Amino acid sequence: MKVLIVEDEAKTGDYLRQGLGEAGYNTDLARTGIDGLHLALTGGYDLLILDVMLPGLDGWQILETVRRGGTDIPVLFLTARDQVEDRVKGLELGADDYLVKPFAFAELLARVRTLLRRGRSGTEPTVLGIADLELDLLRRRVSRAGRRIDLTAKEFGLLELLLRRQGEVLPRSLIASQVWDMNFDSDTNVIEVAVRRLRAKVDDPFEPKLIHTVRGMGYVLEIREEH
Repeated sequence: MKVLIVEDEAKTGDYLRQGLGEAGYNTDLARTGIDGLHLALTGGYDLLILDVMLPGLDGWQILETVRRGGTDIPVLFLTARDQVEDRVKGLELGADDYLVKPFAFAELLARVRTLLRRGRSGTEPTVLGIADLELDLLRRRVSRAGRRIDLTAKEFGLLELLLRRQGEVLPRSLIASQVWDMNFDSDTNVIEVAVRRLRAKVDDPFEPKLIHTVRGMGYVLEIREEH
């Protein structure tokens, strides 16, 4: 799931991006209102976390524009503005939740999960699967043949990407940008190592094999007929 953070305070923004990334979410960070609005309208995000006081455009203006354009992305205000009238204004403009700084990350994470669950209901499946492999987006659980499989946050994100794009050959550059939020460096083997570890957990003990290497191109998740 993709989360956009619009936060101009560098320390808070980096903290949020790292924390949500470690929780398994693909996150982008915008540090100005203008950049945040552009990404919110074009990035296909599942959740928007908005500060109010931002350079360029403030959070109120971003939310108004997003809602006026008909986008129903869940929006969480995360701001130091703690007056009742600020909360009321945010909710009346169409925000789904309002959390005041300073905040506990555990509470933020709980609210993020609630908003994503609410935002996904009736629109997209919350369980992805192929063959006897299942990935539960809400519970952050993976199982195969009914057996629970424990994955790291990055392994979970990698498997989610492969499942969402099953049947497609995904180049290493795309995997690097989507899961690791980095440009692909041909000298690093981080992706190969991650795929190998993921295979060891979800493929090696089971049949059929689902994760396949396409030499010179990337990886694909699919059921292949045995010859």
